[in-house]
Amino acid sequence: MGYLYLAGAIIAEVLATTALKFATGEGSKLVPSVVVVLGYVGAFALLSQSLSKGVPLGIAYAIWAGVGVVLVVIISWLLFKESLSLVQVAGMVLVVGGVTMLELGGKH
Repeated sequence: MGYLYLAGAIIAEVLATTALKFATGEGSKLVPSVVVVLGYVGAFALLSQSLSKGVPLGIAYAIWAGVGVVLVVIISWLLFKESLSLVQVAGMVLVVGGVTMLELGGKH
């Protein structure tokens, strides 16, 4: 159950981070700004629940940060047409590999 909360935390954080792009610019944009605030509050609340359900802190944070980074890069590439080089793809593979190694190497 803890990993389901962690998945929710990742989704909330990625939505909030993506909404930052829409919330910035000329003047304040209310709806994206509300999504940012609610998304980050929800992300931390769900991350907290994940930890209370037994997911180790180091593992939870590694998965949350790593998967979040990879998803935001992919969304930025697809939605905002930002560049994505082979070096960046290799970096994402390394992030996923590192998080996997942390998970597999832990005793829990």
